[in-house]
Amino acid sequence: MEGAHDMGGVAWSGPVVPEPDEPTFHAEWERRAFAITMAMGMPGGWNIDMSRFAREDRPREDYLAKSYYQIWLVGLERLILERGLVAPDEIAAGKSLHPPKPVAKTLTPEGVAGMLHRGGPTEREATTAARFAAGDRVRAKIIHPPTHTRLPRYVRGHAGIIERVLGCHVFPDSNATGAGENPQWLYTVTFDGVELWGKESDPNLTVSVDAWEPYLERT
Repeated sequence: MEGAHDMGGVAWSGPVVPEPDEPTFHAEWERRAFAITMAMGMPGGWNIDMSRFAREDRPREDYLAKSYYQIWLVGLERLILERGLVAPDEIAAGKSLHPPKPVAKTLTPEGVAGMLHRGGPTEREATTAARFAAGDRVRAKIIHPPTHTRLPRYVRGHAGIIERVLGCHVFPDSNATGAGENPQWLYTVTFDGVELWGKESDPNLTVSVDAWEPYLERT
């Protein structure tokens, strides 16, 4: 979708200013927000792309007014409300007011380390041949999907070169809507800075983007 979260390469966002010696969490509540979000993914039954869309799908003013982990929390609230795991009055009160909903499985303390280190592999067995090969010149399609996508706006309509073929992976645009994994070939595509931002760009700059096959067309 096209929201405030997709700010890569846009002029109004300004440069990225790294924080020296940035801690993993700036406050204890951020650590808890991360932990709760990870733990709720198991009983909640949603996938990572649904979770990303729940965070992205907010009005611009609201999204930009919140910090990183505040966005995680409101995204989690949306997911658990949609699935009836809590009631609106419990969100407002900040505590349980009704009997807990039955769930199929939970994340135990003993399972946390394994879950974090294992992650969620997305590569799947290919059922079709890859359409593109390393060295092919392609163009990122101009698309305006209403839900989650991993194709940044700043590369849409621009031409690049296939750098690597990464195999067949879960297609996030489909996975985010509950329509299934729909695995698609994934490629690393390299774009010249001048192609993306014109002659004002550093002529030596290149940007690499991992893009699924439905995002691309031959030039």
